[in-house]
Amino acid sequence: MHHTPPTSASSHAHPAHGFSHTRQQFEYLVDYAIAHAKKLGASDVGAEASEGCGLSVSVRKGELENVERNRDKSLGVTVYLGNRRGNASTSDFSEAALERTVQAAYDIARFTAEDPVAGLPDAQDIAKTQPDLDLFHPWLITSEQAAQIALRCEAAALKADKRITNSEGAGVSAQQSHFFSAHTHGFRGGYASSRHSMSVAPIAGKGDGMQRDAWYSSMRSADELSSPEEVGRFAAERALSRLKSRKIATVQCPVLFDAPVAAGLLGGFVQAVSGGALYRKSTFLLDSLGKTVFPKHIDILEDPHVLRGKGSSPFDEEGVTTRARRVVDGGRVEGYFLSTYSARKLGMQTTGNAGGSHNLVMQSRLTKASDDLDAMLRRLGTGLFVIELMGQGVNYVTGDYSRGASGFWVEKGRIVYPVHEITIAGNLKDMFQGIQAIGSDAYTTGAKTVGSVLVDRMQVAGS
Repeated sequence: MHHTPPTSASSHAHPAHGFSHTRQQFEYLVDYAIAHAKKLGASDVGAEASEGCGLSVSVRKGELENVERNRDKSLGVTVYLGNRRGNASTSDFSEAALERTVQAAYDIARFTAEDPVAGLPDAQDIAKTQPDLDLFHPWLITSEQAAQIALRCEAAALKADKRITNSEGAGVSAQQSHFFSAHTHGFRGGYASSRHSMSVAPIAGKGDGMQRDAWYSSMRSADELSSPEEVGRFAAERALSRLKSRKIATVQCPVLFDAPVAAGLLGGFVQAVSGGALYRKSTFLLDSLGKTVFPKHIDILEDPHVLRGKGSSPFDEEGVTTRARRVVDGGRVEGYFLSTYSARKLGMQTTGNAGGSHNLVMQSRLTKASDDLDAMLRRLGTGLFVIELMGQGVNYVTGDYSRGASGFWVEKGRIVYPVHEITIAGNLKDMFQGIQAIGSDAYTTGAKTVGSVLVDRMQVAGS
């Protein structure tokens, strides 16, 4: 098995893209690890080789603050001895290190308890074709160019208004990675991907009245990022809008979640109907399949094959085919988020969600194109418009929800003043059922897309 590994002079080399290893070299390493595990007596094996590299630059108050280059690589191997599983990884790609890593995974498997559902995915679930989803757009940028973009972004925030008095800085990041993965149930696959971003955090006001906010843009391709000026100005507007914030008396009222914040409600739903929470019975949405959890006008769609999407992948972390589907149809839960393991625990089929959800959209059948944020504020009438949430106050066993918040008090559909240091509380079960409308102001946060979301009533605790 001691072939010479292919050198990076091969036709698959991407030195221009900044990677030190080619896809061919990764295939060689993965095959070498799998062959060694089989030689030791493993019944099944999976291995994955990956590397990532990138550049992050931060500036503050017109000065360069930090330039960081990152490069990391890893080879992980999972060994099965029947239903006993062992896993180990290394960042050393020499053959001796691969053999030691495989041996370590093998030894862990030998001493691990049997788990009747442990094992590779079934052959029929494995991705046979791997569509190119256009995920790789390396940004060939120098640290000087990145610093210039960050400085432009910060300058735009600082000069937006004389009440912008300070800055916590701006940053630009260009990241890319690639991997190859294979296992003994017939899976082989891998691809390269990139993710780039720009952000800024301006401070408005003086003394005790100071308020900060931030904004960012993040895309797989740098040419789709918002301009530095747009990001800076919008961050400044957000910080300015918070000046002269007040506390409010405790009240029950409707709450409108700004689109980027509303993505967190969608995230809460995903967590509650994910395999681990379901088989551990640690969720308030146990046995919710086929049940109505949202009002009839709500749909949640998952599409893993969106070109350039941040949650796009032709297969999940186990090599299982990913498919577009309706997770919620007319308020009814049509599917969970399952890996092979959690599906077997539940006596179900994997949904191709090992590693999480892919490009989710939550929408309402009642939304019209004219339902922008102003229209949603009018729908809210008198109540709270939330633009930021703090803390991790969600109990998934009971659904109880309590988070620190800031935003605006709205009366008769108009913003009257900013509010801060308040707490909003409710139960996710009631909040999901209480979604009255979703705005047409759809925004994608990470891999979740949703407009602003109006919830009929929550407890808002002020001073």
